[in-house]
Amino acid sequence: MKLFVTGISTDVGKTIAAAIITEALEADYWKPIQAGDLANSDSHTVRSLLSNTKSTIHANSYALHTPASPHLAAERDGVAIDLKNIQEPKTQNHLVVEGAGGIFVPLNDHDTVADLIHPDYKVIVVSRHYLGSINHTLLTVAALQNRGIEISGIVFNGDEHVSTETIILNKTGIRYIGRIENEPYFDRNVVREYADLFRENLLAIPS
Repeated sequence: MKLFVTGISTDVGKTIAAAIITEALEADYWKPIQAGDLANSDSHTVRSLLSNTKSTIHANSYALHTPASPHLAAERDGVAIDLKNIQEPKTQNHLVVEGAGGIFVPLNDHDTVADLIHPDYKVIVVSRHYLGSINHTLLTVAALQNRGIEISGIVFNGDEHVSTETIILNKTGIRYIGRIENEPYFDRNVVREYADLFRENLLAIPS
């Protein structure tokens, strides 16, 4: 199974969700494009949060120095992001792929993060609770569906908000994977606990 983790915006908790999903499936992890903080990247974060010994963290296809939208970070690094250079790592294991920001974050003058989603990827949307998140979630879902991309599940991030979660699930019909509370910190033990909670719903995703 190949799972692509995207979010309704930036800073909604994609990396924590990706770490939990990676741990739950003892999957491999790959972030095709990293922009900024290369010494403490999302790949480093995921690696630090995993307890299992089966997961492999694959190298970024593009590791950009500027913490900005990938198209701008690439420009400042003097490179151009080319989808032909973004080659999925070969593995016999499950693979968790983490996007960058939301699905329409630009990679270059033509392509966006949505263009990284292969036909065989199962998309997981991460929605964080904030004022406006219902609209952003429904827009993300509609945009993916309009491109013919099937969404296999949703992860909510933030303390339980029944009204928000109910309206999103009812309007979209998307599979509920789980919710991540506003934890004071995340370490391997916390991630492993969430992995145990998410595992059954993840494994129930049709292949």
